[in-house]
Amino acid sequence: MKLQIHDTLRRDKVEFQPQNPQRVTLYVCGPTVYSYAHIGNARPVVVFDVLFRLLRTIYGEDHVIYARNITDVDDKINKAAMDQGVEIDVITNHFADIYNQDMATLGALRPTLEPRVTHNMAAIVDQIAAIVANGHAYAEQGHVLFDVESFKTYGALSRRSVDDMIAGARVEVAPYKRNPQDFVLWKPSKTGEPVWDSPWGPGRPGWHIECSAMIEANLGLPIDIHGGGHDLIFPHHENEIAQGLCAQHAHGHDSEYAHYWMHNGFLTFDGDKMSKSLGNVKLVHDLIKQVPGEVIRAALLSAHYRGPLDWTGELIAQTQSRLDGMYGTLRKFAAVPVRDEATPPAVLEALSDDLNTPRAFAELSALAKALETAADDAARIAAKSQLLAAGKVLGLLQGDAEAWFKAGVDEDLTVKIDALIAERIAARTAKNWSEADRIRKALDELGVEVMDSATGATWKLKAGV
Repeated sequence: MKLQIHDTLRRDKVEFQPQNPQRVTLYVCGPTVYSYAHIGNARPVVVFDVLFRLLRTIYGEDHVIYARNITDVDDKINKAAMDQGVEIDVITNHFADIYNQDMATLGALRPTLEPRVTHNMAAIVDQIAAIVANGHAYAEQGHVLFDVESFKTYGALSRRSVDDMIAGARVEVAPYKRNPQDFVLWKPSKTGEPVWDSPWGPGRPGWHIECSAMIEANLGLPIDIHGGGHDLIFPHHENEIAQGLCAQHAHGHDSEYAHYWMHNGFLTFDGDKMSKSLGNVKLVHDLIKQVPGEVIRAALLSAHYRGPLDWTGELIAQTQSRLDGMYGTLRKFAAVPVRDEATPPAVLEALSDDLNTPRAFAELSALAKALETAADDAARIAAKSQLLAAGKVLGLLQGDAEAWFKAGVDEDLTVKIDALIAERIAARTAKNWSEADRIRKALDELGVEVMDSATGATWKLKAGV
């Protein structure tokens, strides 16, 4: 089955053909670790985690190298460190650990590589030196600037001309710039900020050069797929291409920095852009205390990755209900054994169509229904095995079904609920309907939803309890 992805550079859906099927490379821009990640930051993590899982399914787990960087030097990091009177790594290590823990709660696999800016400073300096030597950058007043006019294909990714960029963007006007659109590769550090040595004086790198250098040092150029949020197309990814290619001793119009570019769409909150001024910034660290991480993951995948996604209470409720139904089916057939199964073709076909997760979810629901309606043991084993295999490539339905419905319930409450349900079953068996109703009301007051079936009664906490 051929993988089709929408390439931002070509503006079209194209067949993915890796340079080497034995070494498929994927790079996604990662976090700047000075604070907690918000739900918008989590969307590319979850989207490209599905791509990572899909590539591993197609090419083999040992043949896919996924790098997601950690930016651990930045103006906001420097300010936080100075405000707290600590070294920057105190801030960055703390929030990098929290980030990885929070993303793991959303079911994201750890990338193969997590290069850090501060661990790649020599590679950054070397790449800047190569760009200068090749005539595409210049040093002025302790700064090194990329000469945008020297790179004739600048703007191809975002489809912007240099004149349009100057007119439509806020560019820093500085005396050390030859042209206003030129951007910083290296700059002097301010008093109290971390500093590294370089041929142009002590300082630190600009934001854009960091990814270019880490990609070349850790993956090699060109890479197969570069991913990130839509907001990074310009200027970040545009600048990455310019830097990465201009550092090479020979490049022409046929040269490539990444063979394919993928960008996820924006996330809004109840129709509005998330912003501190509106007070609607939702942190993943807070959300996972209120909603199961798997529900958040499924909600982030509920719309096609390239389209917008509106984060609402209704979306969460619908997603919770959907997963409750599937886990309910798995709990109902908990005794059915599972065999190793490849990803079902219909699910693989949906994801191979530019990560069409809404279509993959529909196939997941069909597999759950097939398990519910299976006529014999053989059919049930096949349906359950296929459902779990389909869930694995999406990062869903891999938890214990019984635990899913009792998540967040302490042991004492579990014992109390189980005792009440046993009493209710006894009352119903004795046809003591008034006592059964009384017990059901008591369970309802505890926020427990009882689900009766031919094989007995199960329960779960109601949403929001």
